[in-house]
Amino acid sequence: MSDPIKHECGIALVRLLKPFEYYHQKYGTAVYGLNTLYLLMEKQHNRGQEGAGMACVKLNAQPGEEYIFRERALGNEAISEVFDRVNQQITLQQADGQLAFEKLPFIGELYLGHLRYSTTGKSGLSYVHPFLRRNNWRSRNLCLAGNFNLTNVDEILADIVAKGQHPRHNADTFIILEQIGYLLDRQVEKLYEQYSAPGLSGTELNRIIEEKLDLETILRTASGKWDGGFVIGGLTGSGDAFVFRDKWGIRPAFYYADEEIIVVASERPVIQTILNVRTEQVRELEAGQGLIIKKSGEMKLSRIASTEKITPCSFERIYFSRGSDRDIYQERKMLGNLLTDQILKSVGYDTDNTVFSFIPNTAEIAYYGMLEGLDDYLNSRKSVELLGTTDNVSSDRADQILSRRIRTEKLAIKDIKLRTFIAENNSRNDLATHVYDITYGTIVEGVDNIVVIDDSIVRGTTLKQSIIKILSRLNPKKIVVVSSSPQIRYPDCYGIDMSRMEEFIAFNAAIELLKEKGQEKIIEEVYRKCKEQQGRPKEEIINYVKEIYAPFTDDDISARIAEMVRPQGSHIGIEIVYQTIKNLHKACEGHAGDWYFSGNYPTPGGNRLVNNAFIHYYENIYTKK
Repeated sequence: MSDPIKHECGIALVRLLKPFEYYHQKYGTAVYGLNTLYLLMEKQHNRGQEGAGMACVKLNAQPGEEYIFRERALGNEAISEVFDRVNQQITLQQADGQLAFEKLPFIGELYLGHLRYSTTGKSGLSYVHPFLRRNNWRSRNLCLAGNFNLTNVDEILADIVAKGQHPRHNADTFIILEQIGYLLDRQVEKLYEQYSAPGLSGTELNRIIEEKLDLETILRTASGKWDGGFVIGGLTGSGDAFVFRDKWGIRPAFYYADEEIIVVASERPVIQTILNVRTEQVRELEAGQGLIIKKSGEMKLSRIASTEKITPCSFERIYFSRGSDRDIYQERKMLGNLLTDQILKSVGYDTDNTVFSFIPNTAEIAYYGMLEGLDDYLNSRKSVELLGTTDNVSSDRADQILSRRIRTEKLAIKDIKLRTFIAENNSRNDLATHVYDITYGTIVEGVDNIVVIDDSIVRGTTLKQSIIKILSRLNPKKIVVVSSSPQIRYPDCYGIDMSRMEEFIAFNAAIELLKEKGQEKIIEEVYRKCKEQQGRPKEEIINYVKEIYAPFTDDDISARIAEMVRPQGSHIGIEIVYQTIKNLHKACEGHAGDWYFSGNYPTPGGNRLVNNAFIHYYENIYTKK
């Protein structure tokens, strides 16, 4: 992706089902669970680079002994920092020589890990998961980590306050922690009253409370008002655990279970690689489904919530998730393949004088699919030239036809990660040019076209300041930039850092076209409609921002984007080719979530978000004028 965007976080859960000695004998290490968690987190480093945290629960700690451990850190090296600290604590206690192995800190049967990307602008260690709610009752301790964004935190906060609570923060995870924690408290109190009445007390009373704890009911009650995309994982101090996926299926989760271990992660190939299991052995947690693990190790899949509107996030397939997943790899290739006709049209079907390449690094898989489509086209042309005539084709002519190939080169090379430390805009833009380097001598100047594929175009900043500018130095006849995803037109509210209308080059292109064609009243009318419905319940809000794009075709907007990303003084032909929404769904079957392209939000909170985003844009741009 030329314009990198932050996105949803990653989670990992590990539950060991055998005694520690079992893993020591089989795998040569007694810290098998801890090592597995580390690998699950490190392999999902792509999902969070602002912070990381982990928690551990011991199932058999005695009164007076700690049974919940947590470590968190900030920064790109947070995973290493967290596990370095954990290992230091284990080593120090081992050196003391007074503790048995199972008594050491962070040696437990239950682990929860999290990788953080902030999409709300809130930062600091206090916002790094897992969150922890402490209590002297084991069963009332709650540890929580999630990959989610809720759109209606204000409603949930009001509900909590109405019950008499006073949360110290209004971030969604803090609110959810208190909401679930409140229900956990009430259930434990109810069980206490129920089983203490016959005379049970002490250890036996605690045992039966922990045994009867019903996380399924707690999650069903708590999530009734949640609007958003999420996968949320939790541990209780008594050893129960859960992972729960939103009913729309927006955010992903996968699990694997056998007689030794239960593992949950945000991505399937991560589990496959670490545990060396086949694709079919790793299951996807269904939309609205909860995976619940009792202290006994019994695992249960429960339907917590349901809806007919299943809309898994298609951006996971295009960009966010690892391309090593079996299905995602094929889908990304298909996205590239389905662009073949549009690409050929853009270069006048002149494959002999066109060089094809990709923007490093995430677009590489779509590039392979694009090449397959181009090869199919060229092979069909060869067949026509060889077989579509009654005249005999000479050996030399046949060799000439058969030797034709799609020309591929690695034109763009990501050279450095630029740090724009110079304040002046001109200097910063000049530095941005050098984020990418080019391979010289790969094209015929003034004759060859260049086609480069990217997985998406969000802001267009890097495209203008770096990619097109540096490719222009090769002096091609034309530059065609291809996006394997459709035009990003609308903000996200489910965990992707795309919340402001003015960030999207497609939106800015539509605004420019409206002004150019004297249709600026449409902008004012959309603002008026959005403002009128601002205070309504989210279920009644309509996405009127669609009217900004209505007067134009996709090609109209693409053509304007091509003008907007043209570097000053450049006279080279530039064209932008986008994937169609229809072909997106053809490639990524079963992942209908396309709201950032279509404006069709799966939850009412999405319409409220786009409504507010446009109001903010209009008032910031027009009212200030």
